[in-house]
Amino acid sequence: MIEKYKREAASDVVYNLEYNSERQRLIIPEYGRHLQKLIDQATAIEDDETRNKAAKYIIQVMGSLNPHLRDVPDFQHKLWDQLFIMSDFKLNVESPYPIPSKEVLELKPDVLQYPQNFPKYRFYGNNIKYMIDVANKWEDGEMKNALIMVIANHMKKSFLSWNKDTVKDDVIFEHLYELSGGKINLLHSTEELLNTTDLMRTNKRMSNKTASGAQPKTQNNKNNNNNKGGQKKNFQKNNNQK
Repeated sequence: MIEKYKREAASDVVYNLEYNSERQRLIIPEYGRHLQKLIDQATAIEDDETRNKAAKYIIQVMGSLNPHLRDVPDFQHKLWDQLFIMSDFKLNVESPYPIPSKEVLELKPDVLQYPQNFPKYRFYGNNIKYMIDVANKWEDGEMKNALIMVIANHMKKSFLSWNKDTVKDDVIFEHLYELSGGKINLLHSTEELLNTTDLMRTNKRMSNKTASGAQPKTQNNKNNNNNKGGQKKNFQKNNNQK
């Protein structure tokens, strides 16, 4: 009997099963194991010309997974980088783009500095404090005065959005004086902030019919639409009816 047609024992089939936990770890799992095997085979090819052809074929297969981005130049660069990454930087082929290095890939980003301060007036947020610090560094003049008024109006708007109540300008000026470390003093100023209604005003949303230029329905329009051709019918009383 031919060797390939011999029936295998069930115990042997189960014993020879290949589990994912026993396989080699996929570097980029999104492309699957078959593509990883293609790259491993291309890396083992000794002939330079054949290896370059295999690499270009693998790039086409990778691009076919995202056909809408296949012809984008930046996307081609990304595919070649991923090809070298999946080969563990062992693939020696001619690339139309600079070959990435393993050291650059393993670089860790700088630690992001999160704000650790706990402001006294949280409804203003941390950005207001940053804006106040910038205003303190500016030279005295019209630009600085305009920036201070913008900050004060934004503080009033933030105060109203959280407290849902009216607030006097003197309260905002006191908070601004405190947050600026006493460098911005508007307590005795004659400047007035925007009105509460102006700060909290919201634009009314127009309906789709009004926005598209359609005429609003009225009682006359309803009556005209009921008549065919838009003509008004005159009804006469029939005296013969009992």
